[in-house]
Amino acid sequence: MSEISGKARHRRRKTALVVGVPLALSAAGVMGYGLVPGAQSPASAATPAAAPAWATATADGFASVNALGQNGTYGGRDGQIVTVRTLADLEKYATASEPYVIVVAATIDMNPVGKEIKVASDKTIVGSGTSGQIVGGGFFLGAGVHNVIIRNLTIRDAYQGVWNDKEHDFDAIQMDGAHHVWIDHNDLRHMADGLIDVRKDSTYVTVSWNKLSQDNKAFGIGWTENVVTDITIHHNWIRETEQRNPSTDNAAHAHLYNNFLEDVAGTDINSSYGNYSRGATRMVLENSWFQGVKNPVIKDSTATIVQKGNTFVATSGRNESGGTAFDPKSFYAYTLDKTADVPALLKSGAGPRSSIGTTTATTKAAAATTLTVAKDGSGQYSTVQAAVNAVPAGNPSRVVISVKPGTYRELVKVPSNKPHVTIQGSGGSRDDTVIVYNNASGTPKPDGSGTYGTGGSATVAVEADDFQARNLTISNDFDEKAHQNIAQQAVALRTAADKVFLDGVIVSGDQDTLLVDTAAKDKLGRVYMTNSYVIGNVDFIFGRATAVIDKSVITLKKRWDGSSAGYVTAPSTVANRKGILIANSTVNGDVSAASFYLGRPWHAGGDASLDPQTTVRNTSLSAAIKSTPWTDMSGFSWKDDRFAEYKNTGAGSGAASANRPQLTDAQATGQEIADWLGDWTPTAS
Repeated sequence: MSEISGKARHRRRKTALVVGVPLALSAAGVMGYGLVPGAQSPASAATPAAAPAWATATADGFASVNALGQNGTYGGRDGQIVTVRTLADLEKYATASEPYVIVVAATIDMNPVGKEIKVASDKTIVGSGTSGQIVGGGFFLGAGVHNVIIRNLTIRDAYQGVWNDKEHDFDAIQMDGAHHVWIDHNDLRHMADGLIDVRKDSTYVTVSWNKLSQDNKAFGIGWTENVVTDITIHHNWIRETEQRNPSTDNAAHAHLYNNFLEDVAGTDINSSYGNYSRGATRMVLENSWFQGVKNPVIKDSTATIVQKGNTFVATSGRNESGGTAFDPKSFYAYTLDKTADVPALLKSGAGPRSSIGTTTATTKAAAATTLTVAKDGSGQYSTVQAAVNAVPAGNPSRVVISVKPGTYRELVKVPSNKPHVTIQGSGGSRDDTVIVYNNASGTPKPDGSGTYGTGGSATVAVEADDFQARNLTISNDFDEKAHQNIAQQAVALRTAADKVFLDGVIVSGDQDTLLVDTAAKDKLGRVYMTNSYVIGNVDFIFGRATAVIDKSVITLKKRWDGSSAGYVTAPSTVANRKGILIANSTVNGDVSAASFYLGRPWHAGGDASLDPQTTVRNTSLSAAIKSTPWTDMSGFSWKDDRFAEYKNTGAGSGAASANRPQLTDAQATGQEIADWLGDWTPTAS
């Protein structure tokens, strides 16, 4: 197979010859494969019903398409689960005619070097945590082999000392005429020929979340005049490779997205080209990041490339596109990550995991999956957002992001397609783990596209249903004094989802600290906060959600100039919905007496159809609360909306009057916490 002309040959630097084991990633609360119930000794097996989530995972992309008599790619899901630690057992089960889930729980040396096990159909071969390693050889999938999954393995070190090796065809994974194959979360490196070869009309292939490195030829596709191969290549980190990154020859449909191609400066391995569309290939290339790559995107005159949303940093040479391709969504659904997030996302998420099926956006998560975050590198991720990015889109069950103590200065967004997420501090108190940033409404965006606006200023933004946060602090430390020339609203936490449970947290800011919103005006959004603190001074609990603050402390804070004046709530409730309920709580702070209102009506955008509501009941009010606790806002009278108290206590409480409405006992029975939450009972999970 000829390659782009003009490429240089390079000596391999000595450090590349070192045989190493990937750093084991901590996975607090998640068992490695060797400990998962259902993983058996080589001679035994579990029933399919006992199979853990990783054994029943199915592919996305082209490997998920119903074609050639195969409805998607699910490997050995319907067969027995066996654990192997020897070459003999691995080969026995991989070549068997029956379906198997084969858990590789040791480092297996190929004998002879260069051996490629001939995998039969209906197999899942998966590494046990990071201990599954194949050294000195790989796997071969021949003509007609189908429904094969290879995941979470390190396949390495068949290198024979010749950089552009023409004598030894020692690949990590080679397929000749196979179909419906999923290659996911592997570390492939330092082989004698290619890392992945998809040849001879192999099709319906997905290659995702792999690390490909330290090799002359990374990933070749083609070797035939027939234009039949359909392949999806997404979320792969390709670095320190010279060519075939990938080279795609005569592919009917090649969809590449969210890949990270990196030519590392200062090494002896230099890229000659990146993504190559050859022959009659039709390629769609989306939201990928190219760093330092020579000739990052190239095409033959007969091939097509449609580029969308890619980023090129310090690249040189050819960067080409042209022709028409195809719409991948006509074959399967997929979600693009932002291009800017790709390098960090793949550095933290590509390659073998301590427990796959719990850390990748391509796999459905099992119940009570735990991802760990630690600034010092002792967790699976060093940022909270990287862990959020690893949660599967559409995940069906709880994923707990356990954040070790420390201050995480970052923006965090939980998008709407990632429900059932918990972000939880693992320290002894909620002060130990802090997520903080300092954007304000008037802060200019780095790309020059305007300012963030109030909602966009949030340190943590939650758009996914069934979200939980506990035992941590979420803060916006925008410096109002230093930035008097811009809009001061600075949100710490924004929720725009239903069934949001905040338990044992501190939400801290100044103006507009806690925005409890909904996904849309016609959408229900319920928030329940308990055993928590909310700190601020102006409208610092606000929005149109149906929100309960229960058994919590609302701390009033002086303004930047030392003055005491403010508003606790600013509801913008839709008519016929419940607004903000503060119950069984305490409102206090180091501020002047009679300086704070309990609330005012926010008719967002001047919308007169809104019917803002705040009820404060069974709560201790300090002397800081005004004797007339409600006030007007932007031309709208609080008396036209729904503001009331019931059985509050403390120096700031007061008797019923025209300016201080109190619920009757009968009215109070309809304004209980259960009335706000309806059919939802918040439960820690």
